[in-house]
Amino acid sequence: MTEPSVTDSQPMRKQNIPNETTVLVVEDNVSNFVLIARMLGYLGIHCEWKTSGYEVVEYADTLPHLNLILMDINMPGADGYALTARIKATPGFASVPIVAVTANVMRGDREKSLEAGCDGYIQKPIDIDILSQQIERFLARQSND
Repeated sequence: MTEPSVTDSQPMRKQNIPNETTVLVVEDNVSNFVLIARMLGYLGIHCEWKTSGYEVVEYADTLPHLNLILMDINMPGADGYALTARIKATPGFASVPIVAVTANVMRGDREKSLEAGCDGYIQKPIDIDILSQQIERFLARQSND
């Protein structure tokens, strides 16, 4: 059996990713969102997009069931760390894993993300392989719970 190529139009759903998986991408940069959305689409994962964490809290009751949140930490007028804490405190979101996606790559930044309530950390520029692996790992962990 041959692996599908990147040019195949059909999504390549991994066995450990549950059907009807939804990932929320909180990202103010359109180019970053498009990159992430294309990768999620390739994995057969539906994604939602909000440009700020405030939108997540404000419209929490209108969002579908979420399996994972990818949170940009540096957004204009917003602190991704504080937004992570607010999202985790929002009813229905406490158990949703949040992965920080950030350009903050100095010593201690990963730990700061985890202390703020993030469950994972991915640095920018985004490495598609690392992003894909982390998403698969969190979704597999969630489906085993």
